[in-house]
This record gives sequence, C-alpha cells and structure tokens, in this order.
Amino acid sequence: MIDLNEVRERLREVYDPEIGINVVDLGLIYEMVELDEGHLYIQMTMTTPGCPAHDTLRDAVEWAAAQAPGVAMVEVDVVWDPPWTPDKMTEEARSLLGL
Repeated sequence: MIDLNEVRERLREVYDPEIGINVVDLGLIYEMVELDEGHLYIQMTMTTPGCPAHDTLRDAVEWAAAQAPGVAMVEVDVVWDPPWTPDKMTEEARSLLGL
C-alpha cells in the first residue's frame, strides 16, 4: 500500500522553476489515488496552459512520486479543468509571494 502522505512530501521537493514554490504548495496537485497495489495515479495542472515547464514539471512529479516506498508505477495526468488559480495555493505559498 502506498503512503500518500509520503508521496506528498516527496512532491514538495518539485519546484516550479519560474515561481520557486513546490507543486504541492502551489496547488498544482489535484488528486492522488492508488489504483492498484503499487500503481499511483496523480492528477495535476499547471499555472497556465502554455507553461514552458510543462514537460519538465510533469516528469519531475512522476520521478519524485516513484521514489516513495511501495510505488511501482506512476501515471501523471495533466488537466486544465478546473483551471488553476492562486486560491489553490497554501497560505504559506501565498505569503511567500506576498499575496
């Protein structure tokens, strides 16, 4: 069984290169579900549809999640609905950006 809290902590090591805040605190991770034993599904978004770091961030999320114990396979789905807004950020992230 995958410890989703452990996965979330590993994803906190993945930073948006333009904003300098991790993908969890930015609110880019919408859903994490263990579909089958060891098979992790992650639904995420980007701050903008034309994000130049799209592939880099998706690949980094996949790699970081795969490092968690019990994860044998990671499927990352980038979605645009619902669209990302600054409201999805944690209070800490908003504070870092002065919002």
